[in-house]
Amino acid sequence: MSGGSPRAREGEAGVDEVGRGALAGPVVVAAVVLDPDDVPEGLRDSKLLPPQRREVLAREIRRRARAFAVVELPAALVDLWDIRRATLLAMSWVIARLDPAPTRVIVDGRDRPYARLPLEARVGADRTVPAVSAASIVAKVHRDARMGEYARLYPGYGFERHKGYPTADHRGCLVRRGPCPIHRRSYAPVARAEEGAR
Repeated sequence: MSGGSPRAREGEAGVDEVGRGALAGPVVVAAVVLDPDDVPEGLRDSKLLPPQRREVLAREIRRRARAFAVVELPAALVDLWDIRRATLLAMSWVIARLDPAPTRVIVDGRDRPYARLPLEARVGADRTVPAVSAASIVAKVHRDARMGEYARLYPGYGFERHKGYPTADHRGCLVRRGPCPIHRRSYAPVARAEEGAR
């Protein structure tokens, strides 16, 4: 890490999610345990990085981390459980998948998932905790790749551009075409578009 940046702590797992506010596609949660002596340069909140830099860093994180895991929950489960519960379950599962297990966990945000480990929920951790920044990057790159696959499977919605988020472009596609199988029916704009398509 560059001088002045926070240092990764031994055995500390960072956890973050992406896709919570999207109208379509999965919510993705990643957990990363960094090697404090081998931390990739330039870790920060994934939203602050250009796509190409995120992809390079994600490869470096996966190659150099002591452990990492990714859990992806499809739109149907988000609709079944609601986004908050789905995200918390995915966080619990991703922590349990880490091998070796961490000594403690820091989660970005206010919500605390269940874990059999010391756990802290911290707002803004994706900007201040290297392991959480790393998890943010891994989750974002994973989800963006999945939305690229969905763009080919469901052409015409622009998933390759907006990644399922509620942009004007996406909302317009919803109105014109109606929802596709990866849209979250429990979200109001999708429900309205589905009603209008009947």
